[in-house]
Amino acid sequence: MSTLTQLEPGRDTGIARPRGRLVSGPLMLLFGSSFALLTSFYLLLSVTPLYSARAGAGSAGAGLVTGVLLLGTVAAELTASALMKRYRYRTLLVAGAVLMGLPALALLPGGALVIVAAVSAVRGFGFGLSTVVLATLTTMLLPPERRGEGLGLDGVVDSLPGVVALPSGVWLAGHYGFAVVILMTAATALVPLAAFRWLPGTADPRQVTETADVEQPPGLLTGLRRHGQLRPALIFVTTTVAAGVVVAFLPLAAGASGTIAAAGLLAQALTAAAGRWWAGRRGDRHGHAALLVPGLVIASAGMIAMIWLASPAAVIAGMSLFGIGFGIVQNATLMLMIDRMPASGLGTTSALWNLAYDAGYGAGPALFGLFAGRTGYPAAFALTGLLMLAALPAGRQERAAAAGTGG
Repeated sequence: MSTLTQLEPGRDTGIARPRGRLVSGPLMLLFGSSFALLTSFYLLLSVTPLYSARAGAGSAGAGLVTGVLLLGTVAAELTASALMKRYRYRTLLVAGAVLMGLPALALLPGGALVIVAAVSAVRGFGFGLSTVVLATLTTMLLPPERRGEGLGLDGVVDSLPGVVALPSGVWLAGHYGFAVVILMTAATALVPLAAFRWLPGTADPRQVTETADVEQPPGLLTGLRRHGQLRPALIFVTTTVAAGVVVAFLPLAAGASGTIAAAGLLAQALTAAAGRWWAGRRGDRHGHAALLVPGLVIASAGMIAMIWLASPAAVIAGMSLFGIGFGIVQNATLMLMIDRMPASGLGTTSALWNLAYDAGYGAGPALFGLFAGRTGYPAAFALTGLLMLAALPAGRQERAAAAGTGG
């Protein structure tokens, strides 16, 4: 049997592995690279605004650096698909890692707002590029019959840095100074360079030699129009809006103490990882489209439960429910988008899904702030939950379409 016949059809990774095997050596390297890059991202995420504010930039400057970081990330996601047509994947991953790591060292001499903003923009671009490439490579290395489970496992790995590094960055800055956090940020970002030699190096998918998949990679707009990406992406956006709201406003919400808010965020992170992994296993066996409606309902119920913000039990239960539903929708929408895209368009799908994530994550807090000022936090949380229910008709259409095609 040739090497190519042991690989997923149409995806020439250049690495032989038995068909059906979930975890391989290269996949473990990708998991390690993802863990390191996300650790670097989260270590500085909450520290950079604090760094700017203490340097005299004030709250406006602190908000600016976060906004610039998001803009850099979105810019990378908009261009990643085109870059992946021209350059080898592992080269782009290393480029993203370097852009995340080395610019951080420019923060060591001082914290002038213009320097912090510039570093945030470059790091955001590196992060966005890295996440798209990592998602594409991970999908390539997973056996098709277990892809949902594998992406769920990837979600578990990706959730750990947020749980550990996000609070650790602030704690380390307070106890040992900003320089320690900056150095750790740079060092962890550069970890993928050590794995460069063993990472998949597939270049432009048009170079694949198998005749089953020789079409050119579609662009972002083409993918949305022709490959059924828009509806799953919009469904996903309704849940990422809520995810952004939770992270930004739960610590500020009336009736939720700092300890309860932290516990709620931890519960949300852990249950989202569990929900995503379960959805992957379930979807591989029974179809992913059928999970959209239950995921939306569970996530919505969790947000609506936040009307009882004064109750610690309600906060923990609500965040746990939202996390489960969010994880289910995460995995189900990603799998639907991957399954509908030709193999040459894996990079496009990854970019679209990540754009949906960041668009909702960024827009959610801005819209929530407008409503919360007039309705109060409990009602605003409930309205956020109802927003997800508005996506139920689209979820039902996806389920009906899958049933009609036997998918």
